[in-house]
Amino acid sequence: MSSENMDSLEQWGIEVILGHRRGFRAGSLRLLLSGLSHLFKGLVQGRISLFRHRVKTDYYLGATVISIGNLTVGGTGKTPVVEMLARRLQQEGRKVAILSRGYKRVKPPLRDRLAARFLGPSREAPPLIVSDGSNVTGDPAHAGDEPWMLARNLPGVAVVVDKDRVKAGRWAVREFNCDTLLLDDGLQYLRLRRRLDIVLVDRNAPFGNNHLLPRGTLREPPRNLRRASHIFLTKCESKDGNDDIIARIRSHNRTAEIIPCRHRPVILQNIYDPNDTQPLLFLDGCKAGAICGIAAPESFEKILRDLGCEIVISRRYTDHHRYSEDEINECILRADDHLADCVITTEKDSVRFPALEKTLIPVYFLRVEIEVLDNAAAFEECVSRICHPIGAAPPMKML
Repeated sequence: MSSENMDSLEQWGIEVILGHRRGFRAGSLRLLLSGLSHLFKGLVQGRISLFRHRVKTDYYLGATVISIGNLTVGGTGKTPVVEMLARRLQQEGRKVAILSRGYKRVKPPLRDRLAARFLGPSREAPPLIVSDGSNVTGDPAHAGDEPWMLARNLPGVAVVVDKDRVKAGRWAVREFNCDTLLLDDGLQYLRLRRRLDIVLVDRNAPFGNNHLLPRGTLREPPRNLRRASHIFLTKCESKDGNDDIIARIRSHNRTAEIIPCRHRPVILQNIYDPNDTQPLLFLDGCKAGAICGIAAPESFEKILRDLGCEIVISRRYTDHHRYSEDEINECILRADDHLADCVITTEKDSVRFPALEKTLIPVYFLRVEIEVLDNAAAFEECVSRICHPIGAAPPMKML
């Protein structure tokens, strides 16, 4: 099946899950998926119980592990939070590595994967080193767009990619002398013992559509939010007006620190010309084509509109979509036909754009960072707990 057909099928499935598709076929599929969700819930809770009662083993690698994750599938704005925390820990003198599974990256050859599975550790492939802290290697396709973007933005921070993040963490500790491991998208990865669980909750859709996979977008029941020590409430408009959603969170977790924050736009960077950057004022009165392949495209487009940009055409693709040259050229051409000043995408999308020698109009990505709106003291306390822990870690199984 072609990439285009796969995207269409995925988009249709998303619309069914979210209830945007009507009719007998969509309704029947939702009924089937609801039954599977009950089975999925049992498997999730059973697996958590096995780790809680030490039937399944979690490992200690001799370093502080911090998990950053979410209850839902995508769309919470996790990558900027990982970047902010990594940079802050680095400023405090920690030797940081980010461990990622490299979601939707190009997989190693089947021969290598079979050898690793059936021939044991002697034939086990090493993890993919996207950055050793000094050099960024590989490309976004093989590393995954988010790990590669983090590696590019965080000099001095190692980025290691592997489905087995125990192996990735062991490598980071042994080869790069890292003392702090950030477990990217780690709430459900229970094989590594962590000091803190940081969970992101999207203010606009805190628990997705309130159904578990595959009927909905929840990976775990909302009550499992109780595992969080710190909760970042993302995509807030301001520090006020969040009382209702905070009350919902408190019904599942009474003690976690809740930190409202927003994605703050910073600058526009031309994808194809590193010398061309534009301030945000450039967007005031600007006409632009918007193109993205993220879980919540409406939030990206809202940022552009709030900055005074008129979106003359919009192209939305499925999350982590890999763009072809024809798709980018078509978007540029249509935008130019509508007298657009430029085409704008997200930073995460930009690393999946093909190389182009020349474009009719500039193509920018919008750089965003996380801004803590309230309870900044809780974030500093979180950093302090990581950098200056009180007491020693409990005895744990060493690899």
